[in-house]
Amino acid sequence: MGLSSITAQIVLLRELLVSFLGNELTLGVILASWLILVAAGSFLIGKSVEKVERKLEVFVVFQLVFSVAFPCAIFLCRIFKNFLLATPGEVLGFLPIFYSSLLIFLPVTIPYGVLFTYGCKLYALYAKENAVSIGKVYIIETVGSMVGGLLITFFLIQYLNLFTIAFSISLLNSLMSIFLLVPKPKSSKTSLQKTLVISSILLCLLFGYSLLPQNSNAIHQSSIRSQWKGLNVIHNENSIYGNITVTKRGEQFTFFADGVPSITTPVPDIASIEDFVHFPMLFHENPESILILNGGAGGMIHEILKYPVKRIDYVELDPLLLKLVQEFPTPLTQSELSNKRVKIHYMDGRLFVQRTGGRFDIIFIGLPAPQSLQTNRLFSSEFFSMARGKMNPHGILAFTLPGSLTYLSPALKDLNGCILGTLKNAYRHVRVIPGEVNLYLASDSDILENLYSNEISKRFEDRKIKASLITKNYIEYRLHERWVKWFQQSMGGRKIQINSDFHPLAVFFNLSYWNSLFSPYLTEVFKWYERSSLTLSITKILLITIILATLFIKMPHLSRHSITYSIFTTGLTGMIFNLAIIFAFQSLFGYLYHQIGLLIAIFMFGIASGSFLVTKRLDQIKKDSLLFLKIEMAIILFSILFPFIFLVPSHNLENKVVYFILYGAVLIMSFLSGMAIGLQFPLANKIYLSSQPEKKTIGQTAGLLYGADLLGGFFGGLSGGILLLPILGLKETCLIMAMLKISSGLLFFLFMKIQKTK
Repeated sequence: MGLSSITAQIVLLRELLVSFLGNELTLGVILASWLILVAAGSFLIGKSVEKVERKLEVFVVFQLVFSVAFPCAIFLCRIFKNFLLATPGEVLGFLPIFYSSLLIFLPVTIPYGVLFTYGCKLYALYAKENAVSIGKVYIIETVGSMVGGLLITFFLIQYLNLFTIAFSISLLNSLMSIFLLVPKPKSSKTSLQKTLVISSILLCLLFGYSLLPQNSNAIHQSSIRSQWKGLNVIHNENSIYGNITVTKRGEQFTFFADGVPSITTPVPDIASIEDFVHFPMLFHENPESILILNGGAGGMIHEILKYPVKRIDYVELDPLLLKLVQEFPTPLTQSELSNKRVKIHYMDGRLFVQRTGGRFDIIFIGLPAPQSLQTNRLFSSEFFSMARGKMNPHGILAFTLPGSLTYLSPALKDLNGCILGTLKNAYRHVRVIPGEVNLYLASDSDILENLYSNEISKRFEDRKIKASLITKNYIEYRLHERWVKWFQQSMGGRKIQINSDFHPLAVFFNLSYWNSLFSPYLTEVFKWYERSSLTLSITKILLITIILATLFIKMPHLSRHSITYSIFTTGLTGMIFNLAIIFAFQSLFGYLYHQIGLLIAIFMFGIASGSFLVTKRLDQIKKDSLLFLKIEMAIILFSILFPFIFLVPSHNLENKVVYFILYGAVLIMSFLSGMAIGLQFPLANKIYLSSQPEKKTIGQTAGLLYGADLLGGFFGGLSGGILLLPILGLKETCLIMAMLKISSGLLFFLFMKIQKTK
């Protein structure tokens, strides 16, 4: 069950990110949709386990429903936009993303939630155990999730198409259904069992037939054609980093990375490429060494090579992208990638800058505005300072942000103002060339601000550069003083806000801008969240605590739900910690996909270890409530200390001793954050069951607390990367988590007092 669920989650998440052109907001919405539906299945339907007589048969029914729903959901992920009358590349707003993901996930997630609750009850019946059975099922499910996550991340995704993966999982579940229904000796099957056995056998045959390479590939190709309706898809492939789709129209190739056009060749977007390349190259007196961080192939390198440069270092994260560019070659890309002056590096851009011993005249950041915690790492004050240290005298850093020459909306002002303030904090001189796309140039040389259009035009003519867009008149137009004055007036009077690794404000501002374009009805919601503060958040937590405490005192029988509240807050803090650890790891050590997978595996191993330690001794633990309270206090302490481990300046990581100590500390933090969740869950079930000894509701208790854990994860996943970390930063977010756990600890202490008075 755990292996199947994590496989389905990762596969469907990747598919929907392609359809939704995913950013941090869409990722949060998709993940939140998954968790809320599993929680609903676990509690709302799962609690029926106490009343149902044929529990095993119901378990098998939901297992078969999951088996059928999983491959169907993949197909739905690829064709649902056809029902919404959307075309490939069209961006959907918040609400269509939310209800689409809910509808697609519904037949997969509800059965999974039900299976956990029924699994706990069935295990309890067969093993003749109570709370211990819930802990054991939780451990086994977590181990399955860990194994499944590692398998699909490092093996299955790279070598099999997604339908082959889905049919394999469905076949496995159907086979397990048959095994579960095999009667014990001297017992006979009921008519319902016979029907289910026949259904399971037929589904095994169906999934086995679908697994044949020609059938699996045919279904895969058919769904791809439906997904990219109106486009001629000639290749579709997954790497560990994402999905690459190649389309062809005439002699024109377009390479899509996770649904977003990345490279167009042999005729690229000449206007934007020439604008981005030539102004930085012309502002530098003699550019010889160039660094490109993403997006170099398909025109950018071609334009740079028009200058007498000695070396171009081109850094691209996903090797598959350039592999396919070379597999479908054009004269443009062949001339770029085969040039001896071009050195290609397949690694994280920030990690390359951190490790390289080279120095550069110009550094191009070829990424769009930061729309995730990962991409924000190339727009933070820490990275700007790091890049500054890797530049030659008079070196220039160049990148673009969304802009306008007619009206800068509040969202655009926030985004540009935040990055501009951060850039000025790191460099002595910053020049903005306003346009529909704003071009940012930063340097420690005052030449950047003292060059005018006539001098740039002279350099362009002297260097005898042939370009389609760049002319003397165009240079004068783009560098005209009126645009700079208009931009400065539009941006004037704004509070300077710094975008950093551990306070990624630019992510929120970019998502707010994205939202204003595609979901303007939520603009006020984003403005309301922007006003969030530590004081306001603590006040809300205090108010919730007072209300719940009053309710528990007046209605003592409800006080046991302090346990539910504790598990909810632990699920929320666990999700925040997992997210924070991954994003802090990326900031310090670079985006190393396999090591991110290792972090998640260690987090899951922590959950399994914590649950195992408690479950093994659950019957011997006498002071269970006191132990639970101690774990609450440990999580509070962990929340307070968590941010301080990341206070080490990034330049100190060049010291190998510091590097390995910090690396080990991050792994330990990941393990401990998972362990805290694992320690509490089995203990919570025992305490909750003992608080109502007259009702041995194993299934209902498991469903309630598992649902609360997932509901906490839902809020953590939805708010962590979009609101809490970007707006408040790592330190204040962790402090809020500590206050949240103080709240749940106080309410649980109140429950203990009420129990003693009974």
